[in-house]
Amino acid sequence: MSRRSQLLRYGASRLLLGPVMLWLIASLVFLLLRLAPGDPIDALLGIRAPEEARAALRQQLGLDLPLLTQYGQFLLGLLRGDLGASLTNQTPVAQVIGQSLPASLELGVCALSIAAVLGLAVGFSGIARPDGKLDLAGRLYGIGTYALPPFWAAMVVQLVFAVWLGWLPVGGRFPVTLLPPTGSGFYLFDSLLAGNWQQFSGTVRHLVLPATTLGVLLSGIFDNALRLNLRRALRSDYVEAARSRGLSEPRVVLRHALPNALLPVLTITGITVASLIGGALLIEVTYSWPGIAFRLQEAIAQRDYPLVQGIVVVVAALVVVVSVVVDLLVALLDPRIRF
Repeated sequence: MSRRSQLLRYGASRLLLGPVMLWLIASLVFLLLRLAPGDPIDALLGIRAPEEARAALRQQLGLDLPLLTQYGQFLLGLLRGDLGASLTNQTPVAQVIGQSLPASLELGVCALSIAAVLGLAVGFSGIARPDGKLDLAGRLYGIGTYALPPFWAAMVVQLVFAVWLGWLPVGGRFPVTLLPPTGSGFYLFDSLLAGNWQQFSGTVRHLVLPATTLGVLLSGIFDNALRLNLRRALRSDYVEAARSRGLSEPRVVLRHALPNALLPVLTITGITVASLIGGALLIEVTYSWPGIAFRLQEAIAQRDYPLVQGIVVVVAALVVVVSVVVDLLVALLDPRIRF
């Protein structure tokens, strides 16, 4: 069987497993929400509401149905692409996600770019003198940034750059004194497309602190991954063979060791997407960033079952797609991989 056929078969098998994974995740979230303490009726009406009003609202929202019936309706809705309506204001869940997801994607892409550039630069910086001072500083940086609690780091950054120095806004996504850009929901793209530099600068000013904070915290993953794989590559046989041919050390590192060391880093990128979601939740809440993680926190506090379920399913689908794409890219770039 040719490698192209193997790659297609591998990609098809991963794509077929995606719906199964989404079903397991959706079922687990559905069950855990019902087992968790708290009642959505209490969040909507309060604990002192009359029992008649509570019963009427429970019937209106379908919460009085048997659990298996609710589960069946939930799965049928997913198959039809219907995520239901929010219990809080009856807004379609798909609409809420459509309004919040661009903010999270914009923040995530910027943070991931900062993490990759910064982490790879720090990881590569100590390769000239392994176990030297620069290499030791890079290791400490990788461990320290990965171990810092996101909420604590975000509050320190807010205190220094927003409160003490007053350089940047303390939170939010856009200045309240301006009308936000309209279009795709990606403010950077929309403001650039419209040629409105006032909107663009306002978007950048609000994006700098949360994106940089999250990017620095995730950069340790790239730093450690590149450092370990590059050192392993420099001790390999093909690198020693390149040195024996009289090639200069920079050429050996850049042409032979670095490309092979970057392949595992590409795999790490797929894993980082999952870490990005957990970090983004705390970052968005701390910076009042109106993204999907911020909406998820609000929905959990309000016991909004459909909204929590819809957000988790959409995020899980994004993680599955990114993981499949990264695995296919690694398999395409590395001919040593067999399926």
